[in-house]
Amino acid sequence: MRRLGSNLGAALGLSLAATTLLAADAEEGAALYLEHCAACHGLEVDGNGPMAGVMTIKPADLTTLVSGNEGVFPYERVVKRIDGRDPLVAHGSPMPVYGHFFEGGAGALKTQNGQPILTSRAIVDLVRYLETVQQ
Repeated sequence: MRRLGSNLGAALGLSLAATTLLAADAEEGAALYLEHCAACHGLEVDGNGPMAGVMTIKPADLTTLVSGNEGVFPYERVVKRIDGRDPLVAHGSPMPVYGHFFEGGAGALKTQNGQPILTSRAIVDLVRYLETVQQ
């Protein structure tokens, strides 16, 4: 009985964590984007920031994440690119190079297959903002 209660508690905890996206703050994410991402990805989130011209690999147009993924927002891929679990050669290190700004404060997002992916609260907010700018 104790084990069932423990498993139920863990499942409830994951369920609550997975709904963090619903409580995410897209406005906070927009502020984070402007401060940390716009120089490369642009004010229009289209990959045409002022630093784009000097980068070896052109920054992605972040408004097409859904259209480039069969109509589904690629939560897992986006989170892993931002937090450095899926590093980009163009950045030479985890993206962004100042990724420590996105550390701390636990958060989670539910991926397209329903599984939660754990990350920081700042990344949850940033991803929520990116969801709002999809074409």
